[in-house]
Amino acid sequence: MSRLIVNADDFGLTSGVNRAILELHQSGLLTSATLMARAAATDEAIEMAKSTPSLGVGCHVVLVDGEPILSGIRDVPNVADPAYGRFERSLGSFLNTIYSRGVSRKVDYQIEIETRAQIQSLQQRGVTLTHIDTHKHTHMFPRVLRPVLRAARSCGIRAVRNPFEPAWSVRATPNAPLTRRIQVDLLRLLTARFRRIVAEEGFTTTAGALGVLATGTLDAPTVRSLAAAIPTDANQTFELVTHPGYDDADLARANTRLLASRETEREALAALHGMPDLELISFAKLTGN
Repeated sequence: MSRLIVNADDFGLTSGVNRAILELHQSGLLTSATLMARAAATDEAIEMAKSTPSLGVGCHVVLVDGEPILSGIRDVPNVADPAYGRFERSLGSFLNTIYSRGVSRKVDYQIEIETRAQIQSLQQRGVTLTHIDTHKHTHMFPRVLRPVLRAARSCGIRAVRNPFEPAWSVRATPNAPLTRRIQVDLLRLLTARFRRIVAEEGFTTTAGALGVLATGTLDAPTVRSLAAAIPTDANQTFELVTHPGYDDADLARANTRLLASRETEREALAALHGMPDLELISFAKLTGN
């Protein structure tokens, strides 16, 4: 029997996102969530996490499209925009910055200390963290992965999302835009290097992430298609990456590209009810905790 971690990203983004995550967990459909250390509803999410120990909670490390815990101008000027002290808005701008000539050691160090600050800010407020992942999957790139893992290890965390989607899962995702399908296929070329670094750093991860291609288009038929395609005889663990929420005024102010789709994803997870030969777990069980 294969195991599935159903994880909701962006815990703490808005109260509507928080409410959706808690409701889905209480319904037995969602096992895990990753918490943003600095977002509009982080305080509320922290209290929810502490009062719901059955929900596995990781740190959703934000290095793009957000605000650092440390001073963006003083402490992480090669990662954040030095003019405003915030992270770059787009993944493309972020990658252009961190791979620029002459800043590699500075970037490595600054990613590590900012990641550590985000993790510790949650731990110091009483949240037990099961794993880490990153906003917009920035840790799929080696320049980000190593310092993120070093920071996590120094905080006692040894599990990380595998952000790469298996080929069978891509085939089971019918309605994704062609451009995103090409992007996911190209990024899969980084898989072998990701696995090597994760092993070298002593971390545990899954066999792959489902739903990455379907981000923004994840609906009930896609959830059913993905769940039915999971190889049940492989004794592997996969992660279903989701972004549920309520489409409200707070979400509109959050300036996220995932607006109405969060409602669709929240409703789509009901398709997991009664799926045979599938054990729903959190990252805590993946690491034996």
